[in-house]
Amino acid sequence: MDRRQFIRDVMLWSAGATLTIPRFTIVPEVLAAEQPSPVLGVAKGQDYAALVERVLRPLGGMRRFVRPGDRVVVKPNIGWDRTPEQGANTHPQVVRAVVAQALEAGAKKVLVFDRTCNEQRRCYASSGIERAIHDLGDARAVIEHIDQRKFVPVRIERGKVLTRWEIYKEALDCDCYINLPVAKHHGLSRLTLGLKNSMGVIGGNRGQLHHQLGQSLADLATVIRPKLTLIDASRILLANGPQGGDLKDVRQTDTLIASVDPVAADAYATTLFDLPPEAIESTVAAHALGLGEMALARIKVVEA
Repeated sequence: MDRRQFIRDVMLWSAGATLTIPRFTIVPEVLAAEQPSPVLGVAKGQDYAALVERVLRPLGGMRRFVRPGDRVVVKPNIGWDRTPEQGANTHPQVVRAVVAQALEAGAKKVLVFDRTCNEQRRCYASSGIERAIHDLGDARAVIEHIDQRKFVPVRIERGKVLTRWEIYKEALDCDCYINLPVAKHHGLSRLTLGLKNSMGVIGGNRGQLHHQLGQSLADLATVIRPKLTLIDASRILLANGPQGGDLKDVRQTDTLIASVDPVAADAYATTLFDLPPEAIESTVAAHALGLGEMALARIKVVEA
């Protein structure tokens, strides 16, 4: 599969220069060559800026992922009108630290956004993420409100149940996509982790995906392919997710998990909830598609 050609097709479609729907194809040989290394960085602490730097060390640091001049997307969970203490969104200080490191690595622009479930302005404000980005005082860091015109229809060639869907252009054609979910309970999928976080970059009626959610998320992961997945488990929501609201459901663990392997990151994060990786359908489905490792015995965990 030629990703550069796919990105060119996305840009042409967005510019109205073609009516041909971009098609993302990845053949097994290329997929095998791109197989991410199942190495995890795990770090604990309450200084979240330092924690982000530490958790990335085993992976080679942020400069391994962000090159000077890159356009970077950082995709946290900002889906709910909730405060950081309620654990329904990625913690704002973790988002700020990731964006700051991308800027230090030389990013030309760092875009932060989510297609929220509650009203977007309230989510961006209540989560503390909008303020955290503005407080960086760097014009290259931008928190974007979703523009419906930027959703691009994409043919998902390897999809088993999801073969076409609208995906946000910025998530498709950026130089570096960093997935930054919060780890939490979900009433339908049991947990929402990295793979589930991709729901925030797709358009359309997302409720339609709930019938075969695990496989749909795995199908999306054949197209939405982060260079880095960093799971925020500083606070984990143990019940009444994904929205939460009751502080009694939240456990503060001050933990971050990072990996280039999105399946391995989800598999390990599942254990924080005293569940095996096999309990999460999207993890099993993504592993079956060859998108990463889910066997804990084959995942190298490095405590940073």
